[in-house]
Amino acid sequence: MSNIDYTEIRTKERVEKVERVLSNRQPDLKVVMENVHDPHNISAALRSCDATGILDVDLIYHTGQTKPKLGKQSSASAKKWVNCNYYNDLQDCFTNLKKDGFTIFTTHLATDSVDLYEMDFTQKIALVFGNEHEGVTEKALSLSDGNFIIPQVGMIQSLNISVSVAVTLYEAYRQRYLKGFYNNSRFDKTEHNNKLNEWLSK
Repeated sequence: MSNIDYTEIRTKERVEKVERVLSNRQPDLKVVMENVHDPHNISAALRSCDATGILDVDLIYHTGQTKPKLGKQSSASAKKWVNCNYYNDLQDCFTNLKKDGFTIFTTHLATDSVDLYEMDFTQKIALVFGNEHEGVTEKALSLSDGNFIIPQVGMIQSLNISVSVAVTLYEAYRQRYLKGFYNNSRFDKTEHNNKLNEWLSK
């Protein structure tokens, strides 16, 4: 009869996995979604956030939209590991971002927009994605530090928001990976341990 304690092994494996995932989180890269009401789009975007090491997502609903309810099956696994911060005032969200040292870029087609592949995603940056029909609001544009676009050569110059988030984050991942951002924890020791204990309790 085996004397192996499989409960202990599973616990050890869980701790190692949580530690590894936490060490790859990027607290200085943030996604912001403004007035995005389709829960399937939000859920898909959250999965991309989790996959590329995003720690925090800000969700803003400030023009009368109600906060959508995310289905358990489609989002629970990602939502469990990505912090979702809700705002009903865009100014409050942007003020907090700037206070924390983030440069804010909106996704917006304009003459001064920067090509995605010319962006520096190794800086402390927040990326704002607008809703499915109208994009980011004029207020968001006026408060941001700049705009960027995802280059396209098709007839229809638009992408689903969840696709836009995924494409953008994987370019950010590529740049940060090459700079070694995923080699070691980007938290200080106290922050890392606090977050580790929080995650292990989930």
